[in-house]
Amino acid sequence: MPLSRRQDLLRALPYARRYARALCGSQSSGDLLVAESLRELMAVDDPSLPPRLRLYQWISRHHAEHGSSGDAAGGMPPLGRKLLLLTSLEELSVNDAARVLSLSPEQAATILEDAHARLRSCAQTSVLIIEDEPIIAMDIEELVRQCGHTIAGVASSEAEAIKLARETRPGLILADINLGDGGDGMKAVSSILQHQDIPIIFVTAYPERLLTGDTIEPAFVITKPFEPLTLAVSTYQAVSGGVSLN
Repeated sequence: MPLSRRQDLLRALPYARRYARALCGSQSSGDLLVAESLRELMAVDDPSLPPRLRLYQWISRHHAEHGSSGDAAGGMPPLGRKLLLLTSLEELSVNDAARVLSLSPEQAATILEDAHARLRSCAQTSVLIIEDEPIIAMDIEELVRQCGHTIAGVASSEAEAIKLARETRPGLILADINLGDGGDGMKAVSSILQHQDIPIIFVTAYPERLLTGDTIEPAFVITKPFEPLTLAVSTYQAVSGGVSLN
């Protein structure tokens, strides 16, 4: 494989990890899929797709080969789930997502329409928001409500987050990483997870810092600013089939 394509594959790794972790609901399982796919891609020179799309493609194939293709989390067919993640979380066009999954654009559009309908009717949950910026917290509250969820509470510091999680026992936590003077969102979540099993989505302007694969990292990461659909897809995947840290 030419050096330039190897470099392109390495640059695509953070995005591949985000997709694989969200697909599996687990850092460890997702990163294993990425490593397996990367090893095989490094051994061949296949220019039929750009490196980033090729990584998504092999991750999707290995996910199905490992027996995950039958796991319709929350009633969502696997292809619909993958299309939602590729087009919302990874921001691919429908045509590119179709190429990743070896579908025609028409097939992808039909499956995606059905997936959106299922998403709108999915079970809702209560969400604890951990965010120190009041205006951003208000925006996230509105997005969460647009997704049909209820607000368990809004915390601006580590201590407040731990207290609210204990009192409200939310079904999902949406956490910023940097809480300014209020501490660290990841530390707050780690403390909460010692006593409660709650799916977590981390929200950050710098997702690549949480997708290195070098340490314990989140399974679900979305990038600020984000669209309502991105939040809806991520919360669906986290609540229906995911865990936060693995």
